[in-house]
Amino acid sequence: MSFSITIEDREISFLEEDKTILNALERENIESHFHCRDGFCGACRCSLKEGTVEYKQYPLAYVGDNEILTCCAYPTSHLVIEID
Repeated sequence: MSFSITIEDREISFLEEDKTILNALERENIESHFHCRDGFCGACRCSLKEGTVEYKQYPLAYVGDNEILTCCAYPTSHLVIEID
């Protein structure tokens, strides 16, 4: 199933082969900070304005309310996110 991700007034598609939101952002040449890709450091933290995500493996880095880690999250609905 494909979901859309709206970021900075731009809408992109999340494809099953992307596996994570970070991969979808990279595929579309949208700059997003990251270091580990495994949910340990929290560098890819961004604000979740609308929608829901799940984690294949829950991250070890702190994730606050309305925040997600793009390196290990995938959408379960259409999303609106903001890179902080």
